[in-house]
Amino acid sequence: MNVFVNEKSIEIENNETAYMVRERIKKDADIVVLNGFIINEDKMLKENDKLSLIKRGEIPSEEDLEGFLVSRHTPGIHEKLKKASVGIAGLGGLGSNVAVSLARIGVGKLILVDFDVVEPSNLNRQQYFIRHIGMKKTEALKEILKEINPFIKIETKDVYLDKSNVKSIFSDVDIIVEAFDNPKCKAEITTTVLTQMEDKIVVAASGMAGYFSNNTIVTKKVTDRFYLIGDDISEAKIGCGLMAPRVAIAANHQANTVMRLILGEMDV
Repeated sequence: MNVFVNEKSIEIENNETAYMVRERIKKDADIVVLNGFIINEDKMLKENDKLSLIKRGEIPSEEDLEGFLVSRHTPGIHEKLKKASVGIAGLGGLGSNVAVSLARIGVGKLILVDFDVVEPSNLNRQQYFIRHIGMKKTEALKEILKEINPFIKIETKDVYLDKSNVKSIFSDVDIIVEAFDNPKCKAEITTTVLTQMEDKIVVAASGMAGYFSNNTIVTKKVTDRFYLIGDDISEAKIGCGLMAPRVAIAANHQANTVMRLILGEMDV
């Protein structure tokens, strides 16, 4: 009889139970989850049951974690994501959220660029915690991502990114995510990449301030190498601040666009 243990298919005897399988495969497991529910007493297993054996606090092996990712992904995409390299310019509300999403789906390499430190005001929309206040954003975000997926490659660049260094910093990536707050910096980096780095694709964002409708944030394909996310209107200003919900919506538009591009889906 076939069952799945930690997302791997195995053959067992017809009369085997969940605890019998635990004893054979992972006897130190503290938690036994059968078909999505924690069990506190032994259960007989049936064909194609899914059994998760978990030891509290234990970091899964790279093989096991990949197995969990593959089991949740659309079939056939994990290897493509694992081979991809993405640069993220700016690690604020957009960039930190994009990085978290890309780490969760298993994008193989991330280059994180920012010169700033985590401030208390950042906590309203950025993927940082109280303990990170005063830390460089590059180091704080690397710490967070390693807690999510310790097996992806992360490079950090604690520099001010501009037209003089963007080519050298992002020379080896497939896609560049523009995630700055400052409109002038957004324009400079995007223009430099599009005019001087002809093998790169830019996924940028503009217009996500306030608490306006979710549905006004859209993804547009401007050219074959330039994708723009946002509502094109809602800039941050007095009386219209940046807040977690709409910033995260825009950031995950960016992350999903990056994923689609990695997988060869060029349309929006």
